[in-house]
Amino acid sequence: MSYQKKKFPERGLPKDVIESALHDARHKDARWQEGKTFSMVFYPGEDVARVQEEAYRAFFFENGLNPSAFPSLRKFETEVVAMSADLMHGGSEVVGNMTSGGTESILCAVKAAKEWAFQENQNIQPEMIVPLSAHPAFDKAANYFGIKIHHTPLRDDYRADVEEIKKLINKNTILLVGSAPAYPHGVIDPLEELSTLALEKNILLHVDACVGGYILPFVEKLGYPVPKFDFRLPGVTSLSMDLHKYGYVTKGASVVLYINSDLRKMQYFVYTGWPGGIYASPSIAGSRSGGVLAAAWATLNYLGAEGYLKMAKAVMDAVQKIKDRVNTIEGIRIISNPEASVLAFTSHRHDIFNIGDELSLKGWHIDRQQNPASLHLTVSYGNTPYIDAFLDDLEAAVRKMKRPNIHKFTSRATIRLVRTASKILSPRAVSRITSRFGKRKKKGFPKRTAAMYGMMAALPNKGDIKQIVLNMLDGLNKMD
Repeated sequence: MSYQKKKFPERGLPKDVIESALHDARHKDARWQEGKTFSMVFYPGEDVARVQEEAYRAFFFENGLNPSAFPSLRKFETEVVAMSADLMHGGSEVVGNMTSGGTESILCAVKAAKEWAFQENQNIQPEMIVPLSAHPAFDKAANYFGIKIHHTPLRDDYRADVEEIKKLINKNTILLVGSAPAYPHGVIDPLEELSTLALEKNILLHVDACVGGYILPFVEKLGYPVPKFDFRLPGVTSLSMDLHKYGYVTKGASVVLYINSDLRKMQYFVYTGWPGGIYASPSIAGSRSGGVLAAAWATLNYLGAEGYLKMAKAVMDAVQKIKDRVNTIEGIRIISNPEASVLAFTSHRHDIFNIGDELSLKGWHIDRQQNPASLHLTVSYGNTPYIDAFLDDLEAAVRKMKRPNIHKFTSRATIRLVRTASKILSPRAVSRITSRFGKRKKKGFPKRTAAMYGMMAALPNKGDIKQIVLNMLDGLNKMD
């Protein structure tokens, strides 16, 4: 981040000034307390939050880097992993570790797969195959660890196409990937087919259950049809599941599981030549918050299966209400047939990003998606009391799209302009123009983004889109 406008303080500020500044700083933040944030925050309710806060505070300064120094933290982590493995129908040999989040869990699993492959063949040029809907953490892992990544197209129902995956398998393939569910559309990949394929080809298979790991088992218990996605499938060799999503644990907490300890060892890092002593860490991170480990243990034990089942029922009741109501709104539809609590809706008639802008102006925080253009909902327990209000605002936004308005005109004009410029100007000229987009020229963030998303979708050169996003990311990391 850029800090040139803020100097290191000469003297400390009084406690009440700090508290006031903290309170004031959040007034523009997403209003998750009102159930208006459909991702990032998974609020379990005040009673669970109090248990977490007490557990976190009790181990606020402890460090999970060295379990021999804090056997309490070792107890918390190993028991959380064991409970999670039990939830995933893991046998006695299934092991794992806690990490800081889904991205780190995925990085660990990919590193383990690479090391496993090198153990078998030192000359391998590692490759992995992931569906287009798989989380970008796999691309990050490929970039970090020097692995070639293949993205395969999706079926018409937006699930992984196993036939396309088969075509790409070769002697260098070290890992196949499936999601339960895939984040963009909330659907579970055909993991049983992937499991059979992985066994047939003797390739590792990772299931990304970061979103679904702590809700799908309870959705299944409620009687909803949920295909097998865990260690009941014999081809699954590793699995990631996020505690800080539907486990309702404080950020950042996730679990990565392996079929046995031999594979888990491949994620470890050990260095014995350092003058400071032998350095060993089980995951990507070094120091780890003892508070998070304690809060995770406390949450699972406080809620138990009964508590999670109750929360899952509230969530699924809300999801069903969304599906029923959306089906009555002319011009929008839910994509595919999501099995659980993650879904996306699109429109063949209206500019879905303008609908998103209208909802944002009402305080709702909703992700925008592409291919197809859609709005994304991750429905969690904290959203459930506010679903009727959201659906009322959604209907109002769609009604507004049926009437002429300047924002709809601006968005369409921008898209037409970009498409025309792409046809008549050279690629270099278009790149020079688009390189200016996304840069922050004033304080705050734009309230309407439909025109920008439409423009990015119309650009033929994906490199130009990346430059716009880089500009935006750089702007977000600058001080106002």
